[in-house]
Amino acid sequence: MLESLPLVLKDLLQRAVMTFLPGWAESWVSALISAGAIVAIFGLLFGIVTVLERKGLARMQNRYGPNRVGIPLTSIRMAGFGQFLADGIKALTKEDLVPSRADRVVHFLAPVVMVIPAVLALAVIPFGRSHVAVELEAGLLFFFAVGSATELAVFMAGWSSRNKYSLLGAMRAIAQMLSYEVPLVLAVVPVVMAAGSLSLVRMVEAQAAAGSGWMGWYVATPWGLVGFILFLAAALAEANRSPFDLPEGESEIVAGYFIEYSGFKFALFFLGEYLGLFAALSLAVTLFLGGWLPPAAALAWLPSWFWFFLKLLLLIGLAIWIRGSWPRLRVDQLMGLAWKFMLPLTLTNLVGFVLWWHVPSGWLRWIVCGGLVWITYFGLAHSLLASRGWAPRHYRLVE
Repeated sequence: MLESLPLVLKDLLQRAVMTFLPGWAESWVSALISAGAIVAIFGLLFGIVTVLERKGLARMQNRYGPNRVGIPLTSIRMAGFGQFLADGIKALTKEDLVPSRADRVVHFLAPVVMVIPAVLALAVIPFGRSHVAVELEAGLLFFFAVGSATELAVFMAGWSSRNKYSLLGAMRAIAQMLSYEVPLVLAVVPVVMAAGSLSLVRMVEAQAAAGSGWMGWYVATPWGLVGFILFLAAALAEANRSPFDLPEGESEIVAGYFIEYSGFKFALFFLGEYLGLFAALSLAVTLFLGGWLPPAAALAWLPSWFWFFLKLLLLIGLAIWIRGSWPRLRVDQLMGLAWKFMLPLTLTNLVGFVLWWHVPSGWLRWIVCGGLVWITYFGLAHSLLASRGWAPRHYRLVE
């Protein structure tokens, strides 16, 4: 019953609306209903995650975080979870300032273009068994194709503001996003080869057929584990998350490409970045963590969408933990990590995947495939440290 409840509600809504529509409008309205459901679910998740993130970071820094705002005109505090509603109302009512020399049309469209690709990317993610808005045979290709439009939004925001700092921030953001797109795409190539399809639904089904429970997930292989770690790091960089949040390096370039944005337009950039993060982490769940599959067959009685969103929330928590733990990289370290470390490691992982399928089953597989990636990792790390003149630190205690 719980498994089919979202589908039943969606079918009832669509049938109620389609009854009064002409035939030519049915496909458009159906697409709008699906898009509205995605925006509603992930918009609510965006609000809740912002509060959870602020609370989590506050605890890591030994402070309280938001804990007062609740339901307006009542004494119900909700442990501060009404904060995102207050922030949304503030963004809607705040004055919208536009520079006098700005290109007003492009300046207005940039935050809209930032949000739309994230919603389109979420449309092909299977959130459960038969819970996918648009099932495409080339769903993975569609995901990366629409995701690349984010760079266009960043450039539009930086160029249209007629601000040199904004333009410089946009150029640096585009360089970062283009650089990390390469390891992001290469990290998923072994999954495509293992599943034999570009359909995201087929990739989850292939993991179900590969083994029982979590042992069939691709993350349970050495090439899948390395690919998952590389994909997660590149996804955080694509979403401008710490420690890769160089586009917002206030100490270096003011506030990045959206320095000339305020009010609801700024909130749309904020929403677009979070939706992009949710889309990338949802893809990681689908490709490496079994998608909607439970970790054990005995837990299959729970609805499939429950397992998907549980895995997604765990990855979101990991992203928050990383933000509160690691300092921001310098721009040269950021670019060097992408081109000198992550790119060679993803290519080595491809070779490891090929060896995985040609070496006989057993521990020899793990030794050959894992050993190749391990040796490459230490070699690249040593070469990076040696090229920068870094040496091991020696500490002496004060007597």
